[in-house]
Amino acid sequence: MKKGAGAVPTVTFYRDEAMPFLEGKRCLANDFAYHKHFHEEYSIGLIDSGATNAWCDGTMLRVEAGNVISFPPLMLHACHPEEGVEWQYKMLFVKPDWFEGLEQRTIDQLHIPYLLGGLKNESCRIRLNRVMEALSGHADPLETETALVELIQALVLTDADDLRHERRNRQDRKYVTLMQEYIHAHYTERITLEELERIAGISKFHLIRMFKQWSHLPPHAYQNLLRINHAKTQLAKQRPIAEIADEAGFYDQSHFSRTFSRIVGTTPNRYAATN
Repeated sequence: MKKGAGAVPTVTFYRDEAMPFLEGKRCLANDFAYHKHFHEEYSIGLIDSGATNAWCDGTMLRVEAGNVISFPPLMLHACHPEEGVEWQYKMLFVKPDWFEGLEQRTIDQLHIPYLLGGLKNESCRIRLNRVMEALSGHADPLETETALVELIQALVLTDADDLRHERRNRQDRKYVTLMQEYIHAHYTERITLEELERIAGISKFHLIRMFKQWSHLPPHAYQNLLRINHAKTQLAKQRPIAEIADEAGFYDQSHFSRTFSRIVGTTPNRYAATN
């Protein structure tokens, strides 16, 4: 069978109406080839298994398992996977408007097509998987978009392992306080980065770094701590777990149980039984 003539691949798309700027795609294929095309979004992909020869604006790149590759909007590209090997990949598509707030020099860096390598590739691979896990697992938009921001920062930073050594600016503390107060008042709701941008008056690309520097946690993790603390008080009253999970703002009881166990070290059932 000729390349490109194989069966249509198994493709799954992931979306969240709270984040209309983002779409995820997971694809399982054999020798299915994508002919020259472009996307109107910024595209970031990860090969999970197999390998492909990617034609990108006149340049041929070999992309193997574990490689991260990206394309700016409207850039022609095509993929010709290796024959006889199961080919799996995932892609994120981000609308250009979402990048408002980035400095122009950073945007210029994003418009260079990447085939990453070394530590930078590993850093971006981990972060891309976090975005896909959050998006496909119905995580709160705050968690998903935070992971996306961290992926973009990893793509453009010279040191992809980030801003751990950046000094804290004490004037920034007031912005973090505003965000914390808002999260305390709305922790059971599906908070978005857009809301935090409005409250703090700074872009999402800065507020996440700032929040982590002062709180040592990203905003969604801070929100989850408040949810779990609330849940603990309600479990002590022997209320139904499903009811508490919904009240605290979790997508479902399974999501609540995983988060609770990760933070408390035991399941909600066992915690309730000790009271």
